[in-house]
Amino acid sequence: MRDSRELAGAWSRFQSHGFAPAADDLAGLVARYWWARWDLRGEPGYRQLIVPQPSVQLTFPTDGPPMVRGVSRGRVRRTLSGLGAVFGVTFRPGVFRRFLDTPVDALTDRALPAATVFGPDLPPLDPAPPTRTAEARNPAPGGGDATERAVAVMVADFERFLRARMPPGDPVGDEVAGWVADIAATPALRRVDQLAERYGTGARRLQRLFAEHVGVSPKWVIRRYRLHEVTERMAARAPGATIDWAGLAAELGYADQAHLVRDFTNMFGEPPTSYAARY
Repeated sequence: MRDSRELAGAWSRFQSHGFAPAADDLAGLVARYWWARWDLRGEPGYRQLIVPQPSVQLTFPTDGPPMVRGVSRGRVRRTLSGLGAVFGVTFRPGVFRRFLDTPVDALTDRALPAATVFGPDLPPLDPAPPTRTAEARNPAPGGGDATERAVAVMVADFERFLRARMPPGDPVGDEVAGWVADIAATPALRRVDQLAERYGTGARRLQRLFAEHVGVSPKWVIRRYRLHEVTERMAARAPGATIDWAGLAAELGYADQAHLVRDFTNMFGEPPTSYAARY
């Protein structure tokens, strides 16, 4: 049986989340910061669906040490329980190679303690939800709430740490990062041979560079961003409106609707209609 808290956004009753941008001088490395908090005290655990992204993540959870998480090629579920929170750093796809001694695909579908990558001086960021007493005692500047203030402090602490330990530049990684951004912004890019022609390189070189700098294949990245367009269409539709799935499949380069639904289910863990019911 499906957890009724997954449907129609009911999860927002006990969970909140948000995002924060990186400073301009770090935007070439950090795509964005994010946070999530939940209060499930007195309730059973909740299996959270995490949609895969072509990015390496650095996470600071309340229930364990900071972790570096490579790209997950498929959907991931993590069980939330009690009162908890996590603060995350999403690195720009293609740039994390400069932090490692190995290609990024060594992290794919894996997680490892962040200290093994960033050393023992990584700041101990605390994403724990602020208490109402603390919020009243330390209001955020400008009228914001204690959550905004706590997130701003964590962002500032991490950016101070990163600026002091900036890795050497990586022109090849920056080029690959540009390719990933181009894929995300160009719906007409649907196949690896199109990428090879567009970037003036061979398919084998694309495969090698994506494995080394992104952690997954260019085909995976293309599929991920094209399927993201499906979720965008679902979010933008008017209440009660239907989606022409066959037409959308053809527009995204699929042979038929069944292939689109299969790929979506493999990536997100459920068919498009079930995913729509969640949100």
